[in-house]
Amino acid sequence: MTARTTRRRPAHIAMVAGPIISHVLPSLEIIRELVARGHRVTYANAPAMADVVEAAGAELVPYTSVLPADNIWPDDPIAAMDIFLDDAIQSLPQLRAAYDRDPADLYLYDIGGYAARALAESQGRPELQLSPTFVRWEGAEKEFLGQLLELPGADAHRAKFASWLARCGATTLDVDDFSGRPRRALALIPTAMQPHADRVDTDAVTFVGPCLGARTDQGGWSRPAGAEKVLLVSLGSAYTRQPDFYRHCLAAFGDLPGWHVVLQIGRHVDASELGDIPANVEVRSWVPQLAILEQADAFVTHAGMGGSNEGLYCGVPMITVPQGAEQFMNADRLVELGVARRIDTDEADARNLRAALLELTGDPEVARRCAQLRAQVRGLGGTGRAVEIIESMLPSCRRRADGAP
Repeated sequence: MTARTTRRRPAHIAMVAGPIISHVLPSLEIIRELVARGHRVTYANAPAMADVVEAAGAELVPYTSVLPADNIWPDDPIAAMDIFLDDAIQSLPQLRAAYDRDPADLYLYDIGGYAARALAESQGRPELQLSPTFVRWEGAEKEFLGQLLELPGADAHRAKFASWLARCGATTLDVDDFSGRPRRALALIPTAMQPHADRVDTDAVTFVGPCLGARTDQGGWSRPAGAEKVLLVSLGSAYTRQPDFYRHCLAAFGDLPGWHVVLQIGRHVDASELGDIPANVEVRSWVPQLAILEQADAFVTHAGMGGSNEGLYCGVPMITVPQGAEQFMNADRLVELGVARRIDTDEADARNLRAALLELTGDPEVARRCAQLRAQVRGLGGTGRAVEIIESMLPSCRRRADGAP
């Protein structure tokens, strides 16, 4: 008798995202694992992301994006929403040129990847959103989004969105449903960071948590001999033009007994602007953040979702200095979770920074909460669970006999 086994035929899986590194990095380990399992993965993004995408094993499908390459966004949220919509409108014809002749079996897309959902719906193919940040919860329209809809320009934005949906081939024509309610989504954040997690539709959304890997392509980092404790200071990639803040950090943490400090200053600031560098501080324009956090005892962060996730994943107490966007909400949530202190930029002087560090790292309750949340975050399943869900959506995933065509 011929044995029956479960096999998965290699599939063509497409990922669509814009050239925003904080939206690309969270899902890269998923892409890497799909490729390792034998699937062909194409990744539609701007040519500037070629190295990042191809390092994960995916094939770049280049398209021109109108998203700001310097990651500087307008303060007006409606104007920012318009940029994402304009990007979808102009990128959809480019995606059709590539994928109408080579359709994917499944389309993965970032929260701003409206064109990917429109393309999948027009082709009758399954799609799955990979969300690097909050997902919508029941009641969000009244509690959060309603305020946006009252802003100047909101009505015009919705009218333009509805007009595009009516002509782009999408089958979901309601603006709110299309933009905010994916049929299926993976939330790449911990449930602990999700507002009103108990009101999220879990039939549509699965929280898999941060999908982090070894990131060997980013290089490693070794704790210096004699360093009793390690502090990482990083404001991410978009908010690094902060020489005054870095000088406050040098004054706060420089020569602090037992501490070794890694200070990431980004590409907009030169170390020469900071004055004398204390012997216990290493200043870098860029660092392999996860490699350091896995060995760190504390983290000064802007509370972007990526950094917040990594801090929780590594069980590291955080001093949050939020700079913009959702970072203020993230900072407050980390404080609520008992693993952080929030210091706004205008109060982030040497005295406050040092006091927060010593308070956090000397509190056994903070250590207990960090360990507890670390276990919770890792228990969500991460990359392995995400890939299992993705493969379950593939049309080619079925039981068949050995040797069957």
